[in-house]
Amino acid sequence: METPKITLSEDTRIETLKALKILDTPAEERFDRLTRIAREVFNVPTALVSLIDENRQWFKSSVGLEVSETPRDISFCGHAIHSDDIFIIRDAKRDIRFHDNPLVQGEPWIRFYAGYPLKAMNGERLGTFCIIDSKPRALNDKNAQTLIDLGCIAERELSMLHIATNDELTKIFNLRGFKMLAQNNLDVCIQHGFPASLIYFDIDNFKSINDEFGHARGDKLLISFTKMLKDSFRTCEVPARIGSDEFGLLLGNKDKNQAEDCIRVFQKLIDVYNNNVKEGYTIAFTHCTVEFDALKHSSIQAMINEGQDLIYEIKNRKNNVVQLHSSKIKIA
Repeated sequence: METPKITLSEDTRIETLKALKILDTPAEERFDRLTRIAREVFNVPTALVSLIDENRQWFKSSVGLEVSETPRDISFCGHAIHSDDIFIIRDAKRDIRFHDNPLVQGEPWIRFYAGYPLKAMNGERLGTFCIIDSKPRALNDKNAQTLIDLGCIAERELSMLHIATNDELTKIFNLRGFKMLAQNNLDVCIQHGFPASLIYFDIDNFKSINDEFGHARGDKLLISFTKMLKDSFRTCEVPARIGSDEFGLLLGNKDKNQAEDCIRVFQKLIDVYNNNVKEGYTIAFTHCTVEFDALKHSSIQAMINEGQDLIYEIKNRKNNVVQLHSSKIKIA
């Protein structure tokens, strides 16, 4: 068996794939529709949208295959991403590269494979749109073009998914992307009985900073805050900008007290930044932590709603204290 080679631009390819934040996300009709069409059009038992990370091929969409991933070192798609053209194996049992492959010798008994390499907007090949049969067969020019056409649609969906779920300024999830992936991660925590905590951030005085220093400086603040957030919460898979000056994090396998410990570490990073970078303003934030409670939270949206309410209450209390302090100064 011939093991797929690592691509020449592997580091960039993996970075591009991870930036999409699509791995291990739930199935989506936009991709499932394409694989269903492919199975019917080509009369094959299996059609896949396959993405190749460091060690596996993971299926964003799969019809006719029960598993969600297989090792990269036995994958056909791992070979397919080395070319811009369709990668076709007419009969794997007669191909020296694949005849003893476990996927040929056992389930799903691959004999025929055709995969169109899926390219990101920067040209990196991330995976394939592929069809599989347990019988040898060929692919004529018309069918090959149809596979390319379906693959191109899948490419556009990947690009649109990135645009639709990511914040253009900070390059992290927006609210839509956060809810999609955070719900998936929350479901995993619930399934295994792990705690999960949502941290909701609101940057203090952001509107005033924007008004006084201009939007360019305001954007710089958001970018700096995001960088510190990512640096401090390196093990967190779901950081997001969920409002103009609001950010969220879902911490899996951490209860509220553990999440607050993480906040204290993050605050130290903010303090260092404020001491070293003189922008004319300081970065400060208000936060709250919502620990998952099955009796209160039916979804990640319910946790977000509670976080929004708590932040509103905390900010109001802060403002009332400031106003009271200001009134005492005037009386004196």
